[in-house]
Amino acid sequence: MTLSKLALASLLAASMLGFTATAQAADELNVVPGYSIAGAPLALHGYDPVAYFTEGAPMRGSDSLVHIHQGAAYRFASQVHLDSFKQDPDRYVPQYGGFCAYGVSVGKKFDGDPRLWKIEDGKLYLNLNEEIYATFLEDLDDNIEKAEDNWQDIEHVAARDL
Repeated sequence: MTLSKLALASLLAASMLGFTATAQAADELNVVPGYSIAGAPLALHGYDPVAYFTEGAPMRGSDSLVHIHQGAAYRFASQVHLDSFKQDPDRYVPQYGGFCAYGVSVGKKFDGDPRLWKIEDGKLYLNLNEEIYATFLEDLDDNIEKAEDNWQDIEHVAARDL
């Protein structure tokens, strides 16, 4: 194999490893398919994670205010929100990678709708739809406990494999 073919093979292998790591992150985080302008998959469907805590409501983030955290792009409604997130991202990211909290409580990874949310004990939880959201709230503590237990087993498993 010539030097240029060897370099090309090495480059291809390295890019394949990068693709594998990105695919794995997508299994752990609920992100929009494809890449955002920031070069990473979009988390929270473009909603600002800090707004839930500071505004008490979901707010759409801006393409011009983006931060990549754990392989996902988060958008923010203001520079203040972006700065707060950068200081303590784990405080603001949704639980279970942004997947539906009730879904995780039954061992599944469903889309988390950022408009169907609950903050409990300082943590942000999302749910799939209004019916599942209501079911999640009916026995909130038990559902969170089940989700916590299940997340340890399913976090690194692709949604399609559950």
